[in-house]
Amino acid sequence: MPEAATAKPAYFMVQITTNNLEQLSKRYAHAAIASLMTFGGEMIVGTPAPTVLEGAWEGSWAAILRFPSLGAAQLWYNSSHYQPLKELRISELTESGQILLVEGL
Repeated sequence: MPEAATAKPAYFMVQITTNNLEQLSKRYAHAAIASLMTFGGEMIVGTPAPTVLEGAWEGSWAAILRFPSLGAAQLWYNSSHYQPLKELRISELTESGQILLVEGL
């Protein structure tokens, strides 16, 4: 069976804190979404106000990104397309955050 037929999807779970959601959207999000789409990814959820059922919400943006496989997700995250955007997000547009990559079932 080809790998694409047997690969499990992979998901980035994102929780970040920014002081300026407008700048994050304008300078990072649109370009990052276009970039991940070239690797087969999609943003399936994004919100500044998730419903917290357990624990504490420390961020100002939550998102879930889906990729067809763990390999595709890692290729995008480490790609030359994404690196300038990642650096911009980390160094200028966010104060803190957690980015988790998990393989689906």
